[in-house]
Amino acid sequence: MCGIVGYVGDQNAEPILYEGLTKLEYRGYDSAGIATLKEGRTERCRAVGKLVNLRSALAETPCPGSIGIGHTRWATHGAPTLDNAHPHHVDGVTVVHNGIIENHASLRADLIQSGSHFASHTDTEIFAHLISKARQSGMSLLDSLRDALKRIEGAYAIAVVDESVPGQIAFARLASPLVIGHAEDAHHLASDIPAVLNYTRRFTFLEDGDHGLLFQDRSEIYDANDDSVERPVKVIDWSPVMAEKGGHKHFMHKEIFEQPRAITDTLRGRIQSSDKKVNLEGIDLDALASCERLVIVACGTSYHAGMTGRYRLEALTRIPTQVELASEFRYRKPILDSKCAVLAISQSGETADTLAALQEAERLGAPRIGITNVIDSAVARHCDQSLGTLYTRAGPEIGVASTKAFTTQLVALDLLALALAQHESRSGLDGVQSQAGVDLAEALLRLPRDIEALLDNEDDVLKVARDFLKHDHMLYLGRQAMFPIALEGALKLKEISYIHAEGYAAGEMKHGPIALIDETMPVVVIAPRGEGYEKVVSNLEEVRARGGKIIALCDDDDVELKNLSEASLMLPKASALMRPVLATIPLQLFAYHIADLRGTDVDQPRNLAKSVTVE
Repeated sequence: MCGIVGYVGDQNAEPILYEGLTKLEYRGYDSAGIATLKEGRTERCRAVGKLVNLRSALAETPCPGSIGIGHTRWATHGAPTLDNAHPHHVDGVTVVHNGIIENHASLRADLIQSGSHFASHTDTEIFAHLISKARQSGMSLLDSLRDALKRIEGAYAIAVVDESVPGQIAFARLASPLVIGHAEDAHHLASDIPAVLNYTRRFTFLEDGDHGLLFQDRSEIYDANDDSVERPVKVIDWSPVMAEKGGHKHFMHKEIFEQPRAITDTLRGRIQSSDKKVNLEGIDLDALASCERLVIVACGTSYHAGMTGRYRLEALTRIPTQVELASEFRYRKPILDSKCAVLAISQSGETADTLAALQEAERLGAPRIGITNVIDSAVARHCDQSLGTLYTRAGPEIGVASTKAFTTQLVALDLLALALAQHESRSGLDGVQSQAGVDLAEALLRLPRDIEALLDNEDDVLKVARDFLKHDHMLYLGRQAMFPIALEGALKLKEISYIHAEGYAAGEMKHGPIALIDETMPVVVIAPRGEGYEKVVSNLEEVRARGGKIIALCDDDDVELKNLSEASLMLPKASALMRPVLATIPLQLFAYHIADLRGTDVDQPRNLAKSVTVE
């Protein structure tokens, strides 16, 4: 949620800041603004709504200067109005902030009591008042920021400029992402890498409690104890074009078609071509294999990935595995110990609920491992260094509705399951045969080509989408590993098209959902041949008897299911082991095309943000 950019250099800051904000639109926002310093004067421009409104406002009220900060706001305290838009300015001090100040009410009351006058209803303005008062007492900008942070309870990523020290930006982070970009003649600050990828590929990832100052030629970083620290500079190999639409109408469409590449990158170097052995560099399989139980914690789409991965993990490793919603996990006194590993899955690596679950696991002494897409993200840093983090290598995902992040998470879970199954401590277990491992490895290596074949059939999915786009409700059904894929398919549809969609285990249909079936309720059923297929067909006969319209996701030679259905989405001839991933692709395209045909904002659906970094 929200996005921060900052720049200090010798170029005009305004276009650099505005461009950075456009690269952060995927995070979700309802207003935006930019502030710059020029000759000891603050120039500030803000607008409600999309960035095109800010661009129009900047045309009338330019922000000259070679140092500045910018922000896209997602309302948490105060409605999305011009007064509540960032940056906030108080007596020469200008602030942008992501996160939530939990004790904002008491701080606001104290500040008003001492004579402060508030121009907004945001919690962020409290930062501006606190820093301004400290500056007036004679403190330096950095010490003023430190003084404010001592009074704040909550999460924050913050950037501050002051008219009296125009060559520097003060910054700090706690439980909200912030990175420094190192360019040859400038330094950048941003919530995420794509904001400044056109200017540098060298980044420093700030840790919780880090704060400091940014200058044109250097950065100064201090830890939570105010000690000077050197954080490593990492080179990111994402090219700027990876964060652009690349000729596609929407980022989501581009990212659906990037999945063969993303999966190839996730697999690269991790399966030996000769013996099909898995090598997960940085993961301590000895420590993980010694655990007696595995708990997966995640939210949203990542939760569905965890549910899917559980089937493979238990089948191959015989390690009891449970999947928990991270937002509920820490509130129910979970039973964890040193023999129970906790696996956190998060695309951004900054999901607040998932981080809180990891922290609870740490408190209870459980070993922790992560699957994430972002190097050195908070999830990675909260995992045990001895266990490590498995990175998905999906690259930037700009569309709010997750696509390639989900499928690369499924692949990463397969790799983890296969690596554990191949570990010497698991050898000889029932169901874990060497040939089964070879089959899975070969299926994973073929997967990118199988997905390309599916994407070649996009026009067939578009035709089905045209036939069903006017419906306002849909049900999704699946059995076993197809059940969480049904949940994910329903989630994609509701996220971007605003059609009410629900996913169910097919066997549960008679336990309530069947009451909804009539001629106005299409039912999407995921039914490739295999175990439970006959029962799914029986479910569909019941749907058909009640006038329901069936959309079957089935094998391309399944004549029986096609005859039962009004429409069908085909799965190519491929390994049954990859069906969860392959079934996902047509469901993504189906949701995308319905949303596009209905005219919704596909990449930035209403009320949603890419990364939920506050509870």
